[in-house]
Amino acid sequence: MSSPFQQDPHDLLVIPGPIEVADSVLYANAHPSMSHVHKDFVPVFGDAIRMTREVLYAGKDTQPFLISGSGTLGWDQVSANLVEDGEEALVLHSGYFGDSFTDCLQTYRASVTQLKAPIGRAVSIAQLEEALLKKQKEGKSYKVVTFTHVDTSTGVLSPAKEIAQTVRRISPSSLVIADCVCSVASEEIKFDEWDLDVVMTASQKGLGAPPGLSILLASARAIEVYKNRKTPPSSYYGSWTKWLPIMKAYEAGSPAYFATPPVNLIYAYNASLQLITGKRSAIAPNLPSEVVVSLEERFKLHKEAASKVRKAAAELGMKQLPLQENEAANGMTALYYPEGLAAADILPRLAQRGIVVAGGLHSEIKDKYFRIGHMGVSVVNTERGDVDRVIKSLQEVVAEANATKSASV
Repeated sequence: MSSPFQQDPHDLLVIPGPIEVADSVLYANAHPSMSHVHKDFVPVFGDAIRMTREVLYAGKDTQPFLISGSGTLGWDQVSANLVEDGEEALVLHSGYFGDSFTDCLQTYRASVTQLKAPIGRAVSIAQLEEALLKKQKEGKSYKVVTFTHVDTSTGVLSPAKEIAQTVRRISPSSLVIADCVCSVASEEIKFDEWDLDVVMTASQKGLGAPPGLSILLASARAIEVYKNRKTPPSSYYGSWTKWLPIMKAYEAGSPAYFATPPVNLIYAYNASLQLITGKRSAIAPNLPSEVVVSLEERFKLHKEAASKVRKAAAELGMKQLPLQENEAANGMTALYYPEGLAAADILPRLAQRGIVVAGGLHSEIKDKYFRIGHMGVSVVNTERGDVDRVIKSLQEVVAEANATKSASV
């Protein structure tokens, strides 16, 4: 696949996922339909598995799972494979998705305790320590401790490294589970160094591919816990008993079958991983216009974009939802509407300018704020001018809305 491709003109998608997709990635997605056991597809799948580790700074003893589904399937995999009936889970709650993960765990009959942060904050390390020590005094431990690295509903960034260190120090038998759907490839995640057990994500956010692929990385410790279950996994489709042999086979260069993988989406994901890691795979899109930077530079560009958006927003009278700067995500920004203005004043005017943002999601404040995604190709390829276009449109929209309000008084 070496012919150049350019997308048709379209509205700029700057929600916190799905995001804008690079031309080469969409071109890879348009690969002719192919059997999932074809000799040409097998190395594409195998390379995608290997490159997933690289994005997360993970070693060969970790196990990626690339399965057709949304990021939500990651919750099911954790709940079905790592937690048995009645076992205890501690969920660190920093927004909407803490409730959702809780709901999933309870569906699989886990006993769940929530540590809930105030809106705009992450759960503090002191809160986590207190909960773990309390359980320790009871002579017990949590089977899993889960947290949302970036909660898409609030833009709050939780301190993944410090959370993992705290759990290891106080409750070393507990598995550390990170929901990183909105953080992989826009926030630094050092899987091995931070001693994480599971990172779950999806294809359509920082990883820069179309939606539809559930991506999970499990530590050797997590796989061992799964293998030592007293009961079979409590899911059919999400069972690692079904998927582990499939992943190992494709990585080893042999096709295997349990359920049909999304062949074209894996081509697209592979192409995006090439842009993210700078590696060349079984397919090479050969589009010199695409921008490839190191992972370190990628994270730096995301921080710079976030800072640029927030500075401009502050000048327009918009406060961000996260209450502390070190708890604000780099791949998205959640902003309260300026005083005197509401969603109806801002969102339709942005849409008229071809800018697609997301409204509020947190149930308690959903009408008071909106969300902008700044991740992937929109950030890394600065020549596109996506971030500048969003800022310029915001400035125009707020000025127009304020003028309209003033004229009506």
